[in-house]
Parts: sequence; structure tokens; C-alpha cells
Amino acid sequence: MGFARRSVTVVTAIAASCAMALSLTACTSETAEQTVTGKDQTTVTSDSVGTVALFTPSDGITLNQQTPLNKWAKLTPELTNALTDYGFKKKNVSHTTSDSLDKQSRAIQDYVVDHLSGKNKSDDSGITIEPENMTLLVAPVVQADDSTRQYGDYVSQELNTDQDVSEGSANADDTDGQSNDSSSANNADSGTSDSDAEATNKSNSAGASSSEDSDDSDQTQAVQRLVSSLKLAQESGMHVVLLANSIEGYKPDAFVQFSDARTIGHLQAEKLAAKLELDKASKDNPKHIEVLLPYTPTDRSDTNVDDTFAEEAFQGIWQVLGAYYQKGVVVSPSGTLDGTSTQKDWLNVAYDASKNDATAKELDSRLETDDVDSTPTRIDGVIAMNDYVASEVVKELDQLGYTGSAADINPQITIAGIVGNIAGKKDLQREQVPDPIKSPENDDTNDAHGSKTDDDASAKAKDSQWPLVTGYGAYISSIPSVVNGKQWMTGIENRATLASDIAEMCGKLNTGENISSLSAVKNTEVGGIKKVPTLNEPVLAVGASNLKATLIDPGYITLADAGL
Repeated sequence: MGFARRSVTVVTAIAASCAMALSLTACTSETAEQTVTGKDQTTVTSDSVGTVALFTPSDGITLNQQTPLNKWAKLTPELTNALTDYGFKKKNVSHTTSDSLDKQSRAIQDYVVDHLSGKNKSDDSGITIEPENMTLLVAPVVQADDSTRQYGDYVSQELNTDQDVSEGSANADDTDGQSNDSSSANNADSGTSDSDAEATNKSNSAGASSSEDSDDSDQTQAVQRLVSSLKLAQESGMHVVLLANSIEGYKPDAFVQFSDARTIGHLQAEKLAAKLELDKASKDNPKHIEVLLPYTPTDRSDTNVDDTFAEEAFQGIWQVLGAYYQKGVVVSPSGTLDGTSTQKDWLNVAYDASKNDATAKELDSRLETDDVDSTPTRIDGVIAMNDYVASEVVKELDQLGYTGSAADINPQITIAGIVGNIAGKKDLQREQVPDPIKSPENDDTNDAHGSKTDDDASAKAKDSQWPLVTGYGAYISSIPSVVNGKQWMTGIENRATLASDIAEMCGKLNTGENISSLSAVKNTEVGGIKKVPTLNEPVLAVGASNLKATLIDPGYITLADAGL
């Protein structure tokens, strides 16, 4: 395309953007004129793959210094290296982090307008990078509660275009109620009339409401600004690839699917089912599994709260375990799940993770015994959902008197063997120890003296045996627990493969090639829009048997991180 035609296109695009509801302030006739008169510039050469601008959220707050490997700060350098390896010049790869959607939307707006108006359009050699040779990699900043952050920073969620609840308002009603009660008490002591107190409370309530309305308005404007800027970029010829988080009603050129709630729940249930060989379990000797589902209610007085993440996580779990519960070959010691349960019963196993010692208290209530001198309640597996919860489960199981480790389920696998494996030997192949069809209490086989062949000591040892504990996030602080068998498995994004795939996707988009040729790309529904090219790589399940291959060899962690 000739420069004159390109300039007209740019001017048209900028003029169109200025007519949008949210004015892009950098749009001026003077800037457009400068673009038209810059005839000494040349277009991008055919051997270049153009530019990539990466926009990500700032890393979320870690809990008690426990850091998951699924962090933006971990992915960004890998992605940058993958882009340069593919052929992008390092100076043509930029990265911007933002701690709010408002800041991110403004950064993207400025980037798009500056490049369309002629600013920052050329590289250091004076070569012009045309819009069709530019790709924006955008991970929209999506509000997440404390329990969702426990899974890491890039769990896929959806950015809604109408934000009814602002971040931080989860406890607003509770706080307001406490303030009003305190205010009423103080007014009574001081002799203030009820009418004055009521007026004060109304004033405080109006102020809080005004603040929330303002936050909602800012969020709505940020969403609109983001969508308008991304659409302007696409209209001008730029490519937009959304990472992890989709935007309701918006269609990007491509979407990169990271792990979502359903995937995380399904992965842990699937690995647990395979390890415990649930297909071979019987009603006479069922497996005992508890599901711990942490969540943060947005409003504890509202039964219609939006707890989509926890609900979808349970759907992934139930897709695997539901049939086993219904057949009676899996039971819940606490009775929270049984043969009549459905995937809609997620609240039966959910607990408010925002409370102090919530996980310990929940597990203790699930596994409590009537007799203080009795052995622990038998438990074969605990789905803890993420490594933060798993670490609390491990502590509480120890307090409740469970002994050994998950490695005890496979006597031929020793801790020494695991350490040797991590130090350089081949991955271990774990096999399930055969389990009797009938439980000892249901076995009618007697010895010659009429006594049970399975004695009480054996039954008690079985009851106190350490269960399989699953998690997700590959917290560095949890890796030693995976090594010593206290935590059975964790999960992590396949970052290296994702980075390589994304780099190739950007290269193909910038050079006009079809990204559908990529084996990991399939058309899916994204943000309510059908047939969006979507890149998806399977999540990695990590245990002591493959920890070396999945975490140490790729350089995700060191031997020291593993406690070795």
C-alpha cells in the first residue's frame, strides 16, 4: 500500500476514534497533518515480523510470602525471549504493567493513538512499522477476590462490560452495619436524639453509596475505553490477542486460554481418581474423599452472590467424581456429598476462605471424631484446590494424628528414590497398591478360631494413613511438601510451550499468515462470541515422580527450591 493511501487510512481511523463516546485525547488535526507530510519515511521491510506490545496486570499480592509459579513476572521474560527467538527485534517488543483496568486502558489508548498519529511509529533505523505489522498482546486486568488469587495470576476469567460491584465492596455491608450500630450506641450515651442519629446514618450511607457509584462509573469507563481502543487498533489493521481474560461481547483476532476454574478442578479430580483406581473401587470398600472448595462470598447476606469461579471449579470436579459418588464407591466422611448430590451442590463443600484459620477449622469439622481417644477418621484423598489451601491441610492433618505420607500408598517408592530421581535419575513410575474388594468391617472371612483375619491394629493403621492431597499453583514454598509426599500433586501452566506458541502466533499475524495452521489453535466461544481462534495448551500436573522433568529441567525452580 502506498504511503498516501496509508496516511489517509490513518487520518480516517483517528477521525473515527475522535467521534467515539470516550474521546481519545491525543487525536488532533495537527498530529494528522504531521503524518501526511512525513514522506521521507519508508514502510516495513518484508523480512521483518514487526512489533509486539504486551500489556499485563501487575502481579497479585502473595499470601504469607507464598509465591505461585503462575505469575506474570515469570511469564513475561519467557515470552520476550520466545519472540526474539522467533525473529522479532528486541527493541520492537515492549511491555507495560498496570495495577488497574483504568491505567491499563489508558496505556493501551495512548499506544494505539501514538502509533496511528505518527508518534513512536518508526524504529531506531527510521523504518516505519505499519499497523498490519503490529500485534497487541493484552491480558485485561480483572478484579479477583482473595480466594481466586490463590491459584496464581493468570487464571482465565471474563471482564464484564457492565460492572455492578466494585472491588473491595465485599464487606461493605458488614462494615456499614458495624458503623451504624456503633454510631447508635454512641448517640444514646451522649443523649443525641434518634432522629439526629438516623440523619447521620443516612448521610454516611449516602456517602458510601456515592463512593461505590463513583467506583462503578470509573470501572465502566475503563471497560469502554479499553474496548474502544482495541477496536480502533483492529480497524486500523493492528492485531489484538487477548491473554487469559476475555471481554464480554468483544471479539479479538485470537485468544490464549490459560487454566480456568473448571480445568483446575477437573485436573485434580482426574489425577486423584486415577491414583486411587476408583474404577476398581466397590461399595463394600469405598474410597473416602473430601472436597474443600475455598471462596470469598461477595455479600454473605445475599444468596444470589456471583461466585462463578468456585461453582465452575466444582463442576470440573463433579464431572469426574460425580458418577463414583452416585454409585457409592466414593463416600464423603463428612456427608457433605453423597449419592444424591449433583453439580449444583457446590455450596455443600464451599467454605468462606476469608476467615482466620478457615481451612483448618473446615477440615477439622469434616474429620472430627466422637471419641477423643479414637483413631482419626479414614480419608483417602483431599482435593484442596490450590497449594495455599493444601499447605493448611497438611498442617491440620498432622495435628489430627495422620501419619506417614502419600508415598506410603506405594511402598516400592521411597523418599530416597524420589530424591535420587530429582537429582538426575529417570522419572519414577508409580503403581497403585491393590486394595481389597471388601473393607475389613464387611469381610466375613474368619480364621480357624472364628476371629477376623484383619485385626483391629491393621484397621486403625489404615484409618490414620496419610491421604493424597492435591493442589494447584506450584507454590515454591509447597515444593518440599511434594518431594516428601505430604502433598501428592500440584499444577502449573506450561509456560515455555505457551510462550513459544504465542510468539509464533504473533509472527503469523504480523506477516499475514493463517494462525489456524497452529496445532494448538482451535475455534472456541470467547466472551460470548463464537468461532474465535483460541490457543490452548494442557495444564501440567506435577508430582514427586515427574518434578525433575516438569519443574527443574525447564528452569522453573532450582534444587534449593525443592529443599534439596
